[in-house]
Amino acid sequence: MEDGKPVWAPHPVDGFQLGTIVDIGADSLTIEPLKQKGKTFLAPINQVFPAEDDCDKIVEDNCSLMYLNEATLLNNVRVRYSKDKIYTFVANILIAVNPYYDIPKLYSPETIKQYQGKSLGTLPPHVYAIADKAFRDMRVLKMSQSIIVSGESGAGKTENTKFVLRYLTTSYGTGQDIDERIVEANPLLEAFGNAKTVRNNNSSRFGKFVEIHFNEKNSVVGGFVSHYLLEKSRICMQSKEERNYHIFYRLCAGASEDIRQKFHLSSPESFRYLNRGCTRFFASKETDKQIPQNRKSPEHLKQGALKDPLLDDQGDFNRMCGAMKKIGLDDTEKLDLFRVVAGVLHLGNIDFEEAGSTSGGCTPKKSSSQTLEYCAELLGLDEEDLRVSLTTRVMLTTAGGAKGTVIKVPLKVEQANNARDALAKAVYGRLFDHVVKRVNQCFPFESSSFFIGVLDIAGFEYFEHNSFEQFCINYCNEKLQQFFNERILKEEQELYQKEGLGVNEVHYVDNQDCIDLVEAKLVGILDILDEENRLPQTSDQHFTDTVHQKHKDHFRLSIPRKSKLTVHRNIRDDEGFIIRHFAGAVCYETTQFVEKNNDALHTSLEYLVCESKDRFVRELFENSNNSKDSKQKAGKLSFISVGNKFKTQLNILLEKLRSTGSSFIRCVKPNLKMVSRQFEGAQILSQLQCSGMVSVLDLMQGGFPSRAPFHELYNMYKKYMPAKLTRLDPRLFCKALFKALGLNENDYKFGLTRVFFRPGKFAEFDQIMKSDPDHLAELVKRVNKWLLCSRWKKVQWCALSVIKLKNKMKYRATACIKMQKTVRMWLCRKKHKPRIDGLVKVQTLKKRIDKFTEVVSALKEGKQEMSKQVQDLETSINALMAKMKSTVMTRLEIEKEHEVLVKRSEGMLGALQRKKQEEEEAERLRRIQEEMERERQRAEEKERRRKQEEDDRRLKAEMEAKRKQEEEARKKREEEEKRLQAELEMQLAAEREEETQRQAVLEQERRDRELAMRIAQSESELITEETQLDSALRRGPQVQATKAAVGTKKYELSKWKYAELRDAINTSCDIELLAACREEFHRRLKVYHAWKSKNKKRNTDTDSEQRAPKSVTDYAQQNPAPALPARQQEISMNRQQRYFRIPFIRPADQYKDPQNKKKGWWYAHFDGAWIARQMELHPDKQPIMLVAGKDDMEMCELSLEETGLTRKRGSEILPRQFEEIWERCGGIQYLRNAVESKQARPTYATAMLQNLLQ
Repeated sequence: MEDGKPVWAPHPVDGFQLGTIVDIGADSLTIEPLKQKGKTFLAPINQVFPAEDDCDKIVEDNCSLMYLNEATLLNNVRVRYSKDKIYTFVANILIAVNPYYDIPKLYSPETIKQYQGKSLGTLPPHVYAIADKAFRDMRVLKMSQSIIVSGESGAGKTENTKFVLRYLTTSYGTGQDIDERIVEANPLLEAFGNAKTVRNNNSSRFGKFVEIHFNEKNSVVGGFVSHYLLEKSRICMQSKEERNYHIFYRLCAGASEDIRQKFHLSSPESFRYLNRGCTRFFASKETDKQIPQNRKSPEHLKQGALKDPLLDDQGDFNRMCGAMKKIGLDDTEKLDLFRVVAGVLHLGNIDFEEAGSTSGGCTPKKSSSQTLEYCAELLGLDEEDLRVSLTTRVMLTTAGGAKGTVIKVPLKVEQANNARDALAKAVYGRLFDHVVKRVNQCFPFESSSFFIGVLDIAGFEYFEHNSFEQFCINYCNEKLQQFFNERILKEEQELYQKEGLGVNEVHYVDNQDCIDLVEAKLVGILDILDEENRLPQTSDQHFTDTVHQKHKDHFRLSIPRKSKLTVHRNIRDDEGFIIRHFAGAVCYETTQFVEKNNDALHTSLEYLVCESKDRFVRELFENSNNSKDSKQKAGKLSFISVGNKFKTQLNILLEKLRSTGSSFIRCVKPNLKMVSRQFEGAQILSQLQCSGMVSVLDLMQGGFPSRAPFHELYNMYKKYMPAKLTRLDPRLFCKALFKALGLNENDYKFGLTRVFFRPGKFAEFDQIMKSDPDHLAELVKRVNKWLLCSRWKKVQWCALSVIKLKNKMKYRATACIKMQKTVRMWLCRKKHKPRIDGLVKVQTLKKRIDKFTEVVSALKEGKQEMSKQVQDLETSINALMAKMKSTVMTRLEIEKEHEVLVKRSEGMLGALQRKKQEEEEAERLRRIQEEMERERQRAEEKERRRKQEEDDRRLKAEMEAKRKQEEEARKKREEEEKRLQAELEMQLAAEREEETQRQAVLEQERRDRELAMRIAQSESELITEETQLDSALRRGPQVQATKAAVGTKKYELSKWKYAELRDAINTSCDIELLAACREEFHRRLKVYHAWKSKNKKRNTDTDSEQRAPKSVTDYAQQNPAPALPARQQEISMNRQQRYFRIPFIRPADQYKDPQNKKKGWWYAHFDGAWIARQMELHPDKQPIMLVAGKDDMEMCELSLEETGLTRKRGSEILPRQFEEIWERCGGIQYLRNAVESKQARPTYATAMLQNLLQ
């Protein structure tokens, strides 16, 4: 923003426009367009991209730009398109923009020669460069290749496919007739499979995969064409501005007069299958004059011919006939093709009307009798059989009578029309299959090593009304987009990781869920559609409802009324569905989905065409019985699934694509009007985004699109190097070249098996390698220098290796000595091991002697006799050990003597045990007596505890009764106070009324006096003034006395200091003064704590602020205790000692433990009305003990009446319970320290402690 550099901002028409950043918002930028100074608009941050310094700069590869983003890509394509450079590279992907006119010399033979054997990037971008790259990859990698040509209808896919085929056959063909046949097969396929649509004058209405096969010498030996999903519905119906397949119009326009009369042809207007769409011919000014007037439709005569530089119906008919001859079709087969095409046209002109009979069927109209005759003649059918088959349907019964009975069911007019159209589509579909079959037969091959396949299939389509054909085409494009993602993005990143380049991962949207929505087993839309076709009564609405029911929560599927287009929101839920494809959401109208998915004929029609008199027609249908659904049983409706057939073909195609190397050509349609030199940026940007080019830019920005294996580089450049260098292994050879050239290490990376280049850097490297000989000599010199340095480093490494070897030899010698020592040790151990084991056993036995001695010493009787036996055993053991050390004994001898000693020791052990048992028996009797004594003491203790518990229960009952009495007294006192308050209010009201009357009398007297004064002045009379009454408010004597009694205090303590109050409490013997001081002390504590709570810091921990549980403080705020005179309160309480315990959870712990599993307890000892001792017990924390006097600031400042504890049931405890907890937590020592430091206030607890100490 500070530099004022231009940026690309979104534009609704041009896609992006140049502007400058004026302001930066939270998630948007304010942009000022360069062409509209003073105007600004907001743009999302993620849609604004930096622009190049020179926006008119042209680069052949978009990866060569400084900024790689969709805006610079669109601008580069725009600038190149304006200069007739329709091809642009994005790394290894070619973008081709349809120019809609012939660019001179762009596809000439000279251009083909220029691109032969040239690396990608050395010449300007061209479709020939992609074709040559595929050939070179096939030759070097020994792997078949595929070129995927994709794009919208009208983007130029078919033309680019033809250029690829022409390049391969021209450059690498054998010069035989086979090369020409492969090229000439395209016009024939286009005639039968292409048609004019709203978006494209020569739109391929089928997909094809053309394979060019090569032998081991990399020469063309043949070809093969696979086709997919011919749009059969176009045969019977087209929109107003579209046409049927080209062959129908070319036959009408270009056929000779003999053929026209023989096949009864006329203008397109006379045929039902042509006159509902556009009936004009494609023709130039010259060919338009050559077409007879009787072959032109009224629309053609009125509006003129259609114009297209690549289409001419009459000229294309002649070229098609020439192509048929070149690929090996004779005149007879050519006429057979034309005859069937004409038969389809006449079949569409058969009309039906309701029959007059009671059968409820229909019959052909009389006006259609001639047409019926022509159709039967051209298709080799019997006229009557054709009429019956079109108006009836044959059914074969399977139950309810004799099986195998044939029943003819008459058809209604609508059903007959559907049967006619089904026959027309079946005949034309099999005719197209035959054409493809004959095309494949015209360039056969016995064997092939590899092939290059070119895929040309309809791009992503979305119209105002989308049907089954668009559904299948878009499903195909979903699969191809997934393949593109896998091959370009996913496999690219996997390769980087495998080769260890460390390139950042690029995220892309995986459309597998959308593919599963269509093709999943049982729940996929195609399987649901097949299941609907198998029902006896099929319905498009039932199929749609089933789809919505099975996938009601699927992200990719929604109902039509959620569409952004008004025309789709009018569709009912059972008439369509919306699928969110990778390129956008498309609303499909499911009308005729079920019908279009069934590729089978009625049995009567199928039998009819299979028994045709015409051999050609009969051969077209000879395999139809084999193509039926294997699940169909006799008597069921025949069904052949178009969708599943297409799915199977598509999966086979994708398996073939995955087994080959791949190149991509993304065709772009520059405008919707199909005119030249008009660039619609927004529409093109949408195509680039849908084709995945933006994701490719993200990957290429940090990636290495060009790469080459080490052995390939070695083979490419070893001929430029001297023999000395060619002896190197491929990896070292490549490393030497790159180091010698001094290339920037950021421009390339060495992987494990290949070297990777930044965009455009491989071309620079190739250009350097193939430069002039002088430069090559200098390069060789540098390589030799690098090799010398490298070898010197290797010598150094070898010297270090020798040193390491010497150290290793020393290590091994040391290891050998260690091994010898270990073996000798093992031999010695084997010899002396029995004696060592024997000594260990005897020593173990000797250790028992010490234990025997201890046991004997513990005996009370027979100690001397047992001691002698132990000494004899010890002597025998010592003698055996001495013998084993002095003589060599065998293992058996040692074990024998050891066994004797063991038996002696066991005998001695038995004797000791018997003695010990006798003494233990006496000891056991003694312990029994002691246990009986302890049991008696436990019984006495239990009885004592029972009596104590009874006393505790009695005391608690007394406390509860006392609490209830106090509660009743408190309620009576409150009622008495309310009654007195009411009487006081009534008295005050009466006084106010009396005062009001008195004031009225005084006012009247004042007025009378004033009147008398005025009269006296007029009569010069003097009247003495009476003393005015006091106008002050005079209250009743009782009220004033009560106020005075309340207001008077015996002690004025408001000016006493805190220390004076504390000393008076500690030392005074005046009960009234003591009570007044205590009340004033606690009143000041309340004021202080209220002020402190109000002015506390915001982040202060509230734990330290809380002096009592929240329930106590809340009660005190909600139920203020009535104020009693200090003397009366002191006397009423009479210094009672009361103890309480209630649960206590601090606020901080409340959030940490919301389940209150770790609640604490709050203990309080009230000495009269005020608290004397306070204690808090919390889990996992130290007890908190507080004493009056020392800890006044931390203790509860409320009186017993204010706390409401006396009214909490179960809160009061016995003194013994409080004192036990107080003593266990160290309260006695704490109180003692406070008393000794003279900080504790004199209370009942301090007095008891002093008595205890004395």
